[in-house]
Amino acid sequence: MAPGLDDGSSLFNFVVRDGNGVKGMVDLGLSTVPKPYVQPPKERIDKRMATRHEGAPIDLSRLDGPDHDEVVKEIVMAAETLGFFQLVNHGVPVDLLESLKDAAHDFFGQPSEKKAVYRKEVSPSPLVKYGTSFVPEKEKALEWKDYISMIYTNDAEALQQWPKECREVALEYLKTSMTMVRRLLEILMGNLGVELDDTKIDGLIGMKMVNMNFYPTCPDPDLTVGVGRHSDMGTLTILLQDGIGGLYVKVAEEIANIGKKGEWVEIPPVPGALVINIGDALQILSNGKYKSAEHRVRTTSMKSRVSVPIFTSPRPSEKIAPLPQVVEKDGMACYREVIFGDYMRNFFGNVHDGKKPLEFAQI
Repeated sequence: MAPGLDDGSSLFNFVVRDGNGVKGMVDLGLSTVPKPYVQPPKERIDKRMATRHEGAPIDLSRLDGPDHDEVVKEIVMAAETLGFFQLVNHGVPVDLLESLKDAAHDFFGQPSEKKAVYRKEVSPSPLVKYGTSFVPEKEKALEWKDYISMIYTNDAEALQQWPKECREVALEYLKTSMTMVRRLLEILMGNLGVELDDTKIDGLIGMKMVNMNFYPTCPDPDLTVGVGRHSDMGTLTILLQDGIGGLYVKVAEEIANIGKKGEWVEIPPVPGALVINIGDALQILSNGKYKSAEHRVRTTSMKSRVSVPIFTSPRPSEKIAPLPQVVEKDGMACYREVIFGDYMRNFFGNVHDGKKPLEFAQI
């Protein structure tokens, strides 16, 4: 154990308050997992108990040909069941995705003091936050992850305020992903009987954020989690995985050829693919027809892993509720109207605990 880190409070200060992160701790040399990171047995991820999702990714380019209706059906089916699917030929250049992974390694490979300037308490920009775990002040066991979070307002502010190691490539990733996001929303909302225009699109994804996640190597992945059980709070998440893997999704209801209710399924990395998952806001808007996916991340002892999600969600001032078209068909609303900012505060104010945040909006 690194000197001075056997003690819980000095470790917490070193990793969280001083901004050294999990990487700073690992760089000191670890042969065992420090106690604050040891998860209770029920939260640990047993690889042997999970199955691999072997389904082929959805080829988005087929939307423009004779297979259009079939592709629509595949996307809707995935949104209604697992809440997760993979896309290829999505319109984001594959070399850009490779550059993104390199940029994430570049950012997290810097000395701790270079990253710590973006800690929430001291960050020079309200758009940028560097941190570790999820809500470390409240967690019984910490998550084995560092991250940088970049909120998008406009191109000029992103290029001025996001970290220079990754700002250009992260912005390009966000901008080139939006055509794909729009097409997915047109399909998913169209299936609910809603036609989208620019105002409605802005209502669904008016807030956008790019994160870079870094999962350093771990001496014993069986004892830890990279990210605990949760669903994303927003509309759609677009995720770039690297080739290492470790993303697991929970099967909500039995799905043929995928898994039984309550099982965890690994989403294997597919070169050049992006992972899409449904968020809580879309589950609420669809009155539960689309399922926000409960997922978590396992750590690895081989080499450090990176992932780069784009979170799209309604603006904090937006009111969200089940769409009238869906409620009329269903006969009743399963969720109440909430101001999305209130939903966000509840989401970020509590530790990861599966899909518990949805209870905030449930009737």
